[in-house]
Amino acid sequence: MESPFKANILKGKVALITGGGSGIGFEISTQFGKHGASVAIMGRRKQVVDSAVANLQSLGISAAGFEGDVRKQEDAKRVLESAFKHFGKIDILVNGAAGNFLVSPEDLSPNGFRTVLDIDAVGTFTMCHEALPYLKKGGLGQSLSGGGIILNISATLHYTAAWYQINVAAAKAAVDAIGRNLALEWGTDYDIRVNGIAPGPISGTPGMSKLVPEEINSKAKDFMPLYKLGEKWDIAMAALYLASDAGKYINGTTLIVDGGLWLSRPRHLPKDEVKQVSRAVEKKSRNAPAGVPSSKL
Repeated sequence: MESPFKANILKGKVALITGGGSGIGFEISTQFGKHGASVAIMGRRKQVVDSAVANLQSLGISAAGFEGDVRKQEDAKRVLESAFKHFGKIDILVNGAAGNFLVSPEDLSPNGFRTVLDIDAVGTFTMCHEALPYLKKGGLGQSLSGGGIILNISATLHYTAAWYQINVAAAKAAVDAIGRNLALEWGTDYDIRVNGIAPGPISGTPGMSKLVPEEINSKAKDFMPLYKLGEKWDIAMAALYLASDAGKYINGTTLIVDGGLWLSRPRHLPKDEVKQVSRAVEKKSRNAPAGVPSSKL
């Protein structure tokens, strides 16, 4: 689809995107590049990173890839240093690397629980911590007039509860808390804006194919307010908004992009039955003797 944003809204910016070689991360990388940014991708699988960079470069986007694991502080430090040497600055950090798998709490080992926390929560903090010298106002490559931007890819699972997702729900709750605290402290001290995006079910992503079987996916649409899955493009547009000057006064928030799914519940009654029940109640009310409490109807 055609972007509603001008093609130069990120002109001159440099973005480092973890998990930027596939799925939502790659779409963000692509759209950032199409809107003027230079893009650095960080990922654990060199082949995926190299392929993503080649695809970006074929579109005329200035891109570079760096192999690394967000759980390892030495990798985070090395990748940030390499990206800075390559592009001369870093303006935007997108924390998109994530781990996920379906499991009942009783079948989840503490080590399995810890793995997802390490990738999503600890990894997010580690990247933010190591990126501070590059993003802060007056930092490496930054002007004295303002700082950089951090975007954390979150989820809505922890807003209520989610079956077989206790690991991810806990991790994303931590990611949101990290974002709010950094928005307060680093926004005040270093003029860095920190926000998040909470995607709903997005078609064509590893998460959907791995976590939601097609037969369940089809039934789930019945409960979705917009009756459709989102697209990777939707998340990338939200990221563009928050990373550009259009979102210059937005700090410490998590933008939910799920079509209203997190608000939805299965219907208790079909709409026609609701009308019938409502009419029956109104009829009883009109025919009730004077002075009879409505609770007795």
